[in-house]
Amino acid sequence: MSQPTATPSRPDAPASPEELSAALRATGYLPDEGLATAAFLALAMHRPLFLEGEAGVGKTALAHALAQVTGRPVYRLQCYEGLEASQALYDWDFGRQLLHLRAAEAAGQGGDTAALEAGLYDRRFLLARPLLQALEDAPSVLLVDEVDRADDEFEAFLLELLSDFTISIPELGTVRAEVPPLVVLTSNRTREVHDALKRRCLYHWLEHPDFDREVAILRSRLPQVTEDLARQVARATAKLRSLDLLKPPGIAEAMDWATALHTLGARELDPDTAARTLGAVLKYREDTDRVHALTRGALFG
Repeated sequence: MSQPTATPSRPDAPASPEELSAALRATGYLPDEGLATAAFLALAMHRPLFLEGEAGVGKTALAHALAQVTGRPVYRLQCYEGLEASQALYDWDFGRQLLHLRAAEAAGQGGDTAALEAGLYDRRFLLARPLLQALEDAPSVLLVDEVDRADDEFEAFLLELLSDFTISIPELGTVRAEVPPLVVLTSNRTREVHDALKRRCLYHWLEHPDFDREVAILRSRLPQVTEDLARQVARATAKLRSLDLLKPPGIAEAMDWATALHTLGARELDPDTAARTLGAVLKYREDTDRVHALTRGALFG
């Protein structure tokens, strides 16, 4: 759960997938043709966009890039097991309500019980969570990150919300988005998400980028890294993904690796330097042990 990301004034909506692709590239996000088309249709059709794929392939980054392109604030809800609607939607600030009650009693206003009770449920005491914030601050981008980590009950609640973009608050009434937010849902496919939720959305599977696009991403996001080093990191990362690893490295890990090598002043990815910096690209001991057990020259030579 997060505060909105600051964005510039809202520009005109992209008129085509090609125009959106160019705008995304200007932010440093390099989509392929299929992803740019899916994102454009989500904007044009006011449909949620469901992004599925391995961790680190750019799902979350796309939501932030779309917010930057469209000039909208982005609200992020990080899902986890046991997430409840009150943690995603709204809650009452009981501490402030109690202070209000004590202040009213001290001022001699405790006699009018009905007015005092009504005052406790004023909008100023409501703590808006990401789902409510995204509806109130329209138009916005709502990022529901790693929805596959949430429980079935939360999925059902989310499906209801996405059907009409309204929230009912018993004490205050119904909140309806003037403009539906651009909803981006991500999943690492740790479990299957229900078909009912997927049917509500446009769907796109994100693959790891091919060699040329990964080099372009590294060069775009890390201009301080040389062309040769970016190509060597992209090639080595692709080799690591071909192994039977617990957590194959994504684009984010490739960028971390390139940054680490640049920080060390490395001009090329030789086997010794690669072995010393594997912690930037691999996150499990079993994976690092497996790579160390292989002939390093065959991987990084």
